[in-house]
Amino acid sequence: MAISPQTSTIGIVGTGHMGSEVARLFINAGYQVLVNNRHKEKAQSVIKDGAQWVDTSAALAQQSDVILTLVGFPEEVEDLYLGDNSLLDNAKPGTYLVDMTTSSPKLAHVISTMAEVNDLHGLDAPMAGGELAARRGALMLMVGGEKEDYEALKSVFDLMSSSCSYVGEAGMGQLMKLATTITYADTLMGVVETLSFARATHLDENRLREVVRGSNVDSSVFENQIPKMMADELDDGIRVKHFCKDLGLALQVAESYELTLPGLDVANSLYNLLNTAGGAELATQALILIYSDEETCFAHGLDWDEANEGGTAPEQGEEQEGYTYHRRHHRTN
Repeated sequence: MAISPQTSTIGIVGTGHMGSEVARLFINAGYQVLVNNRHKEKAQSVIKDGAQWVDTSAALAQQSDVILTLVGFPEEVEDLYLGDNSLLDNAKPGTYLVDMTTSSPKLAHVISTMAEVNDLHGLDAPMAGGELAARRGALMLMVGGEKEDYEALKSVFDLMSSSCSYVGEAGMGQLMKLATTITYADTLMGVVETLSFARATHLDENRLREVVRGSNVDSSVFENQIPKMMADELDDGIRVKHFCKDLGLALQVAESYELTLPGLDVANSLYNLLNTAGGAELATQALILIYSDEETCFAHGLDWDEANEGGTAPEQGEEQEGYTYHRRHHRTN
């Protein structure tokens, strides 16, 4: 059956920041959209916009032709797909199930295998891009699964994305997303340190942007994140708590291949420090706070003493995994 607004119902499990924006794309395209979330109050805005609430994910599965899951962590994905009264247990034969959470590649492969046993179609399609990209239908999607299933859902993926790539069998979408996570993390660390250096040496920040723009060191990460950091807009984008999860997954995969990635290790350490200090709900560009004065950090709800008590970061100058980390509470002029 061709997927279209006239013939297909879209079920969405997870109506957080990203899930709600994705749901609105399908509502605006004319689809019947069913939604479920652990906390109904977080789905109220999208229900108001035309989505239909369903009390359980199992009931949603029974009524949907395409199911998209957008939750936070692999444990939630596993419970949804493999737990009691799961999506796989309740979906109609022929249903397409697409996990868009950044999750475990191995788990994605297991879900796809179990879906096939149940005469279902399981794909992993983790996304890159924040809420604004989701709102515009401009996400980047990396899809793993059977090629014919990808082609059957191409209109669905195109509605959400400006870039959608089929990257191989089940689990490969997750691996590709983790690869791009490493690029993003390493690049953003460089951008943060560049801005910190500029501030410490009294370089003109706007002139810095002009010099970098169009040069061989320019990047979309620089262009997108520098303005937010300059304006102290640190809550728009990928949440730190979710990015910590993504970095941890990338490290797990690297370790399974006996691959050492020092840059990823550093990023993981810094973001876990930020997360533990109270920055879980901030966005990834909030890494600039590690190099900021205490007053600015406090204004964003950070408590470095809490982070140190949690044991997630070394003291100033302490060696950790081959590098020396110096966190500055105060920026000197």
